Amino acid sequence: MKLPMHILLIEDEVKTLQSLKQGLEELQWEVTIAYDGETGLRLARSKTFDVVVSDIVMPQLNGLELCRRLRQQGIQTPVLLLSALGETDDKVLGLEAGADDYLSKPFEFREFLARIKALARRPQAGQLNTDTVLHFADLELDTLAKTVQRAGKPIHLTPREFALLEFFLRHPGKVLSKTEIAEKVWDVDFDTGTNVIEVYVNYLRNKVDKGFSQRILHTQFGQGYVLRNER
Repeated sequence: MKLPMHILLIEDEVKTLQSLKQGLEELQWEVTIAYDGETGLRLARSKTFDVVVSDIVMPQLNGLELCRRLRQQGIQTPVLLLSALGETDDKVLGLEAGADDYLSKPFEFREFLARIKALARRPQAGQLNTDTVLHFADLELDTLAKTVQRAGKPIHLTPREFALLEFFLRHPGKVLSKTEIAEKVWDVDFDTGTNVIEVYVNYLRNKVDKGFSQRILHTQFGQGYVLRNER
């Protein structure tokens, strides 16, 4: 991981923003701040950051819409959303908007820091694998063009769905547990009290299997999920 990192911190609670900013700067990281979503979006478009951190409830433009607009414009900078809302449905909404991780308030700074470090490592880890076009049966995923197709039919995925499918494609035939998926795709410890992974696997299944005669994404009861041809 390169140092110092450059973090964009978008938060309208002044005390929270200043506390997080101080903690990051003590690590000699560069921190750019914004107190509203519109300013944060403009900064995220105009500069290169290692990670964008944004509260969800923001003046002018909320964190969910900010994230959606970044992804729509092809900006794939990792995004960590912060929110006092900690229910599973709220987390799913954040991840569906294109966020890479979600942290519920209140939180300890060390967990916040661990999440940022994990997100910043992710692009470097991806660079180590030279396979840019992955195939399984009639499914194709292009990691550079960020496209997916099955039997020549384009499939549109969110950034999180894309990352999840790539993980399955890099481990065909292997039963992947929820813990493995959480660690490798979400870069977090798996919380057994949530169904976020199950929800996303179902999202993915509805896109890559629905309408096709052969299912390739299967549930292994009590163990996890596996990408395999059904014979």
